[in-house]
Amino acid sequence: MTKIWKETGFVNDDPWVIETDETKAGSNEKAILNIDGFMAAVAESDASELGVLINPADDVMRLQPYLERIALVAVAFPAFSDGRSFSHASLLRSRLGYQGEIRAVGDVLIDPIPLMLRCGVDSFAVTNATAIKRLSEGRLPGISNHYQPTAKPSANINSYSWRRVS
Repeated sequence: MTKIWKETGFVNDDPWVIETDETKAGSNEKAILNIDGFMAAVAESDASELGVLINPADDVMRLQPYLERIALVAVAFPAFSDGRSFSHASLLRSRLGYQGEIRAVGDVLIDPIPLMLRCGVDSFAVTNATAIKRLSEGRLPGISNHYQPTAKPSANINSYSWRRVS
């Protein structure tokens, strides 16, 4: 079972559904389309509030002209060893200035969640039982000192953005 988690806790009644050949969004749901499906949808209409799925091999820069029409970008983490979606999230926030929701989907484990948060991801589709248990208990791992720049703004505006305690 997939649960959606944000820093405020688990979300009930999330309307987003990743569309596949077998799964389509219902009347009370919102569709997350793959990048080619999204491009076709924006070419055919001026629809807004769309969701788009970015797989690791996709070019996130293709979304640049349409960012104001996107309500949610789902970045796929197909395996723990594939970190390309960290870069996608960071590019969306830092370089493209995307302000909407970025959701991690796929192999979302507990350990990389703090790193995903630092890259700009703000919601998580979690299926891993250990991750769900630890998140429900408020046990988020992490390192308190950071020396690298991040897409997530610092809470302390008087500090260096790359040198701070979380």
